[in-house]
Amino acid sequence: MDKENMESQFQTHSPKRESKPELVDAGKGGIGVCGWILLILSALFAAITFPLSIWFCVKIIKEYERAVVFRLGRIISGKAKGPGLMFILPCTDTFIKVDLRTISFAIPPQEILTKDSVTTTVDGVVYYKIESAIKSVANVNNVHLATAQLAQTTLRNILGTQTLSSILSNREEIAHNIQSILDNATHQWGVKVERVEMRDVRLPVQMQRAMAAEAEAVREARAKIVAAEGEMNASRALKEASIVLCESPAALQLRYLQTLNTIAAENNSTIVFPLPIDLLQGIIKK
Repeated sequence: MDKENMESQFQTHSPKRESKPELVDAGKGGIGVCGWILLILSALFAAITFPLSIWFCVKIIKEYERAVVFRLGRIISGKAKGPGLMFILPCTDTFIKVDLRTISFAIPPQEILTKDSVTTTVDGVVYYKIESAIKSVANVNNVHLATAQLAQTTLRNILGTQTLSSILSNREEIAHNIQSILDNATHQWGVKVERVEMRDVRLPVQMQRAMAAEAEAVREARAKIVAAEGEMNASRALKEASIVLCESPAALQLRYLQTLNTIAAENNSTIVFPLPIDLLQGIIKK
């Protein structure tokens, strides 16, 4: 009992692990005395050299761009600047432009071993855009290269757990799974993956021939089954017709005349000598 009480007290008094912030908070912490001195000197230098410093202090940010400004190594204002005019101090401020437009890149062909031990080559296209300029700059060194490499790895991992038939038939579902995985992984980088498409699935030549032979054999089997069903239905119809003709002798005579009419309608040199059905029946009875 004492041991359990000690463990419960330890669990209640033990501090919880706090999650680390994803980004450097620009509002926390100061730049220090030296930082303020540098800022004042930089402002004085810009004021003294005003006619020339205006070309270095004023920057233009386009509508589809945002600028992440660093002042003495810290991100200022807690958000990206732009679009429009932006004022920076020389020597102390630096900035990085981030493009917010949708970017697309092609995943190089990846040779993949499927779940059913078939080697295939698959490539695709990824469409993404940067939602948070600060995250894309502060959390990853090269956001575009990291996204491309993660897309290649995710494509290989996902397709390695699928069979060849599922890859060929469930392209949209697999692409949606890859998109969701990429989107969750790149959220901390400020990236939004909009769409993933599997562009081409290449099979070995021998596998293509084997699949073609299999498909041809399946079609031939289906054709034979359909022909057999047709013969069976035709035999049943003939059986029913023979029963009707046996019940009515006049019907057989009418059918005989109808056949002669059909033959006479064609342009041929066939000569038909009809015999009365009653005469034939008398011969058959004898």
